[in-house]
Amino acid sequence: MALPDPRLVTLRYSVAHVRDDWTLSEDRVPEARAHLLAGTLARQILEVWADGTGRPMQVGANLAVRWVEERPAIGVDPDVYVVEPPPPEGDQVTSLRLWEPGHFPPLVALEIVSVSHPNKDYVDAPDKYAASGTRELWIFDPELVGPRVRGGPHRLQVWCRDDSGAFTRIYAGPGPVRSPAVGGWLFAVHEGRRLRIADDEQGTSWWMTATEAEREGKEREREAKEREREAKEAALARVAVLEAELARRSGGK
Repeated sequence: MALPDPRLVTLRYSVAHVRDDWTLSEDRVPEARAHLLAGTLARQILEVWADGTGRPMQVGANLAVRWVEERPAIGVDPDVYVVEPPPPEGDQVTSLRLWEPGHFPPLVALEIVSVSHPNKDYVDAPDKYAASGTRELWIFDPELVGPRVRGGPHRLQVWCRDDSGAFTRIYAGPGPVRSPAVGGWLFAVHEGRRLRIADDEQGTSWWMTATEAEREGKEREREAKEREREAKEAALARVAVLEAELARRSGGK
């Protein structure tokens, strides 16, 4: 991980548990296709990861997270989320209501910075996720449209909750950066337009979507069959050479 920039200082401050301007809008803001594709890829990668852990989790997108029973309109809706354990409603859940039994804050939330509302993800999102109890927040700015506030714009930011409960930005920069929550390294790829995860900082072992894993499995199967065919052809060629040599020797007697 990159060393802290000596030109920067760290700030720690308290956040209100609820604010009037955190009310969730009932109107869904249209997403640009690039925004949708980036979110879909991240979600599909995390789905395979979650399944591979063997732990009960739910991975999804755009699910309202609400944490004040007296103010249920207050909340946040991450572009992608991971919840562990999943809510008791399973796939029928309509929102996480953290005052209800079995509803827990996200283990991971991803916000993809919108070209039309970049301040929301840079300024408001960390405060909201801090108040909600979210364990880890990723802020991905593929277009680098974020404001200069807090040193921005940054391609990647990672905020984590420590053992004391404080929500701290542990990284802001181009990446890669390791996510403590999932144990993988976050990369901005395809000219910074997509978010991917790898096992290592060098990016030699990428996490795949289910479709990519199936495609790779078929490719490996094809390559194995090709190697088998080539091995058989080579063996037959050697047999033909030996038979020809034996025939030559037999004819010379």
